Amino acid sequence: MSETDSFIEEVTEEVRRDRLFGLMRRYGWIAVLAVLLLVGGTAYREYTRAAEAAKAEAFGDTILVALENDEASDRVSALDQIEAPTAEGAAVLDMLIAAEEALAGDGTAASERLNSAATNGELPEIYRQIASFKALTRPETPLNADERRVAFEAMATPGAPLRLLAEEQLALLDIEAGDTDAAISRLKAILSDSELTAGLRRRASQLIVALGGEIEAS
Repeated sequence: MSETDSFIEEVTEEVRRDRLFGLMRRYGWIAVLAVLLLVGGTAYREYTRAAEAAKAEAFGDTILVALENDEASDRVSALDQIEAPTAEGAAVLDMLIAAEEALAGDGTAASERLNSAATNGELPEIYRQIASFKALTRPETPLNADERRVAFEAMATPGAPLRLLAEEQLALLDIEAGDTDAAISRLKAILSDSELTAGLRRRASQLIVALGGEIEAS
């Protein structure tokens, strides 16, 4: 390389360096801001997660303390004073209170509380369905057998989260209506379902035997 070429290269490098420094002085704050936003966003997300976890833990601990009361009425009073951190937490709390109200002999209040949760449009569908299912199975429900059948049939549609439990209730309604064959057929269909749980298998098998049906060997 000649001295002229070497000189030109050095000058070119200096020009590039000067341009780079100029760009950094002019736009470097953008890079710094981007880094600060990234670090700040990460820190905020971690803080939010920690805060939510702390709230959930405190909520659970408060519920456990309330359930330590000996009398159901005292448990109801203690649970009713708890403030849930989320709508979902409030739904779970309402279901717990309803269970304790039923134990305290106030089944009407329990049914009303469950129906209120079941019609709460702010809750995810699964919470509303669970509350509705519990309300429908309460003896205090004002719905007759036909109305309950319609409600359980809606829950028993393919893909529904409480499908098999709803089918079990429909079998019980078949028994209530005196249609033993329909009940046995429905219970056998439950037993052949791939999503069958151990508890439901036991209950369905016992009902089939009690109704005079036979359980097919798997």
